[in-house]
Amino acid sequence: MRLWLGKLYIQVFIGIILGGLIGFVFPNFGTQLQPLADGFIKLIKMLLAPIIFGTVITGIAKMGNLKEVGRIGARALIYFEVASTFALALGLIVVNVVRPGAGMNIDPAQLDAKAISGYARVAEAQPGLVGFLMDIIPTTIVDAFAKGAMLQIILLSVLLGLAAVQIGPKGRPFVEVMDSALNVLFRVVGMVMRLAPLGAGAGVAFTIGKYGIGSLSSLAWLMASVYLTSILFVVLVLGAVAAWSGFSLLKFISTFKDEILITFGTCSTEAVMPQMMVKLERLGCDKSVVGLVLPTGYTFNADGTCIYLTMAAIFVAQATNTPLSWGDQLLVLGILLLTSKGSAGVAGAGFVTLAATLSSIHTVPVTGLVLLLGVDRLMNQPRAVVNLIGNGIATIAIAKWEGVFDRARAEAVYRGEPLPALEGINLDH
Repeated sequence: MRLWLGKLYIQVFIGIILGGLIGFVFPNFGTQLQPLADGFIKLIKMLLAPIIFGTVITGIAKMGNLKEVGRIGARALIYFEVASTFALALGLIVVNVVRPGAGMNIDPAQLDAKAISGYARVAEAQPGLVGFLMDIIPTTIVDAFAKGAMLQIILLSVLLGLAAVQIGPKGRPFVEVMDSALNVLFRVVGMVMRLAPLGAGAGVAFTIGKYGIGSLSSLAWLMASVYLTSILFVVLVLGAVAAWSGFSLLKFISTFKDEILITFGTCSTEAVMPQMMVKLERLGCDKSVVGLVLPTGYTFNADGTCIYLTMAAIFVAQATNTPLSWGDQLLVLGILLLTSKGSAGVAGAGFVTLAATLSSIHTVPVTGLVLLLGVDRLMNQPRAVVNLIGNGIATIAIAKWEGVFDRARAEAVYRGEPLPALEGINLDH
């Protein structure tokens, strides 16, 4: 029994169940537990910038081939765009078949526009393509780390990694320092992850305590549609990618069950990024691929978010009886292909992206987003989990595409054979 309870995924699962019960039975107390969930996520976030920085630098430096870096980056971006298109298209198909908003007959004029005015203002302030590209360049090195700007940190680390390769032996001491620092940082991650059951349980307690279960009945059909589409995407699309890459989707989910449960409880993929990086490398992915693909995917490869965005936009149109032709819906899909990128660091990113999209097409009333406010947090859970699984499988797929995925090592991990822990962190809690 003690050995069974020592597993992290068992502890997290128990934490989620207890959190759900607390939120249902003692809703006021459940909402007061939010700081515990937020604190756990902040503890992980404070480590992300230096971990990504060091991982990318050491990965590129040990690769030693500048052409490979460019090729991996290009292939990753191609994969991300194709995967996002499939996610958006699948969401579009399911929302038209199920029609969760049909029959609600909502009058947009009677909706409270003040409730989403903040999201609309943020959406209007979002930079265009040129502004987005300029934002990738940090004002200073310190500024990039202070803001935790993922793309800026990746740019800095890629430049430093390339420089270390170019100067050869003189750059080895710098790379060795980065390598040693990563060992220490991942040891700290191991300490923080012991709080994962508390963080996940508190997150679920807050969600159920604040929004309740009975208040969701009017939007239950939309929620069920989003969950169904998420499952279909994972099984059909990501399952096909997994099969092409030479591994089983079920084995992947079993290997990353700790991270999936923590993400479900906290609604945050960032909470498990360090663990994901270590496990993917242990699973047989080259360190350079993990360092480049996984952090970039957090910004450019949000498959679960893409599913939600398409379904939410069409749901608002259905609920407000706004007629949309297939041409209009394809226009929405095309705009979402652009607006869904780069919003991961924005608070309320889903609403900001939706507001920006609906404002740009001038057809679906932006005030219809008020209908989604009550259930947005609960629909965060499936999209966060799909984002996590999608980026993990993307990393393995790119490694396989590059010919640097060690299938023999992966099979050994799946069989449960003991392998040395990487970067000083114990993955078998």
